[in-house]
Amino acid sequence: MLLDYVITALYGSIVGISLGLTGGGGSIFAIPLLIYGLHLSMTEAVPISLFTVALSAAVGAWYSYRARLLLWQPIIMFASGGIVGAPIGVILAQYFQQSTLIWGFAILTFVVGIIMWRKSLTRPDETRVVRAITGVVDKDPICRLSADGKLSFTTPCAVVLMLVGFVTGLLSGLFGVGGGFLIVPALLTVIELGIHRAVAASLMIITVIGLSGSSGAILRGELQWPIMIPFIIGSIIGMLSGRKIATRIAGPVLQRIFASAILIVGFNMLLFLLI
Repeated sequence: MLLDYVITALYGSIVGISLGLTGGGGSIFAIPLLIYGLHLSMTEAVPISLFTVALSAAVGAWYSYRARLLLWQPIIMFASGGIVGAPIGVILAQYFQQSTLIWGFAILTFVVGIIMWRKSLTRPDETRVVRAITGVVDKDPICRLSADGKLSFTTPCAVVLMLVGFVTGLLSGLFGVGGGFLIVPALLTVIELGIHRAVAASLMIITVIGLSGSSGAILRGELQWPIMIPFIIGSIIGMLSGRKIATRIAGPVLQRIFASAILIVGFNMLLFLLI
């Protein structure tokens, strides 16, 4: 029994380290570990993944808060859409066969892996963040910041942030992912944020969306606490460890390693379905 807890905690630490090193995207390892490592069904794994990722991201968000990196206006707007989308995604997942959800998740891993690999080639400086405190997206953003760092709130700005937040929440509820791979690029495109602030905002938004998506399962008493508690403990320890070493090793090479690992995970999940 003790060995089972230790193994579960080790699996959780992989999720935490990944999230701590990348600031988003690493949480995509949670579902494969829960399904193939701990033998849960997709519907059992999703709320555990969401809750675990939410708590791990909260640790990173706390460090970002202490560093005064959180910009609350876009976080609130983005998270508002995510709070609505995540429970809907969890409900929709119940109407799909597990094989269909795993197919969808595997395809998602390929998309995330390709995006991470491409970013390591086209924007290598951004891969050093958790990762450079400067760097503004080279597009005309919908939402602009004033000189004192406040968001110029407009209707298009609010609509876009909430819409992208809703889509992120929907995917999170369906597949149990944090959504950092969507949140960071969306914030950089919609708002003239530096990459460091975007990653900080992503961690806070992941926290809110994850708690929203897992709240139903918690209230209904559907979570498997003997699995979730050691998984969470391992994930938080991994998150703290990942953040400590992130600034030393983060960069294009690390991101390509993560991208390769994500692609391998997706390939293996498809292979399990086909054999």
